[in-house]
Amino acid sequence: MNIEIVTTPNNELKESGFGNIKSCNSILESMTKLGHSVRLNICTTKNDLENIANRKPDLVVLAVKYLSFKNKKDIWLSDYFAKHSINYTASSREILKFDSNKVLAKDHLKSLGIKTADYFTALPGEYKTMQELPIKFPLFLKPIDAANGNGIDDLSFVTNFIDFETKVDSLFERFQLPILVEEYLGGKEFTVSVVQNSDGTLLISPIEINPLVSSNGLRILGQQAKKDDSEELKKVNAPETKTNLIKLATAAFYGLGVRDYGRIDIKTNIKGECYFMEANLVPGMTKGSSYFPKACEIANGLSYDKVVELMIASGISRIPVNVSTAMHIQAGA
Repeated sequence: MNIEIVTTPNNELKESGFGNIKSCNSILESMTKLGHSVRLNICTTKNDLENIANRKPDLVVLAVKYLSFKNKKDIWLSDYFAKHSINYTASSREILKFDSNKVLAKDHLKSLGIKTADYFTALPGEYKTMQELPIKFPLFLKPIDAANGNGIDDLSFVTNFIDFETKVDSLFERFQLPILVEEYLGGKEFTVSVVQNSDGTLLISPIEINPLVSSNGLRILGQQAKKDDSEELKKVNAPETKTNLIKLATAAFYGLGVRDYGRIDIKTNIKGECYFMEANLVPGMTKGSSYFPKACEIANGLSYDKVVELMIASGISRIPVNVSTAMHIQAGA
């Protein structure tokens, strides 16, 4: 198969997708081992995308969601390649909006009866007193659209109105968007990797994420913990918890309409009940550290190369039969 990986210099992006160029090279190496002809494109202009479209690859692997430009509209890669009738991995832009906006995902799944932590959004000065807040303290504050723990730290956990106002102000100054405010769930953190096999079945890999105890005595999975890789990733051994995680991740995956793969973040309350937190539909793929491949390894014993193979399997199955048959014949010759 002729496969092209599309990424962009993403150090400044809030949503960095698979990760840096090194991560994309790891994916390229894995696909090359499978016998595919693979090319990595580090795109910065629309012309870079046009060159890919003109080559008409069998499959484009989207390592980021969009190309971003100063004073111009972002180019969403799924839209671009769909317009050019080119097969691409993962979800459409319509579905990726649930990744880019946590509130949209929570609203949608809540409407389907799927449990998520109670929440509201806030702007600086919107609430004048503690009594006006829709949810009682303690609360947890984070950006509505950032990934990789950006904007999350010890100060995200608030127990009084002064700290609430301070955190809302600081997050708004940095991200310039409404702030997501959730009820604080005092249980454990989990993430679940979901891969859609070419036959439509799901491979589901839940793991527990155990951050170090922070200065306020809590285990907060924030930007610094993810940057330092200081959190412990653990296999889920409790049968009931594992079953509940799989059920919720499956419901969220189908409920959001995800295609190919995605990572579903889940947290429990102090009673151990599972709640959807957010979806990552272009998950990190840094070899040896990113949650998506690590969950597949810990939960199901899969190597990094095998995870990559499974991630592109559905995309390869969408290649027209006449193309794949011709390539098979050519390879046999």
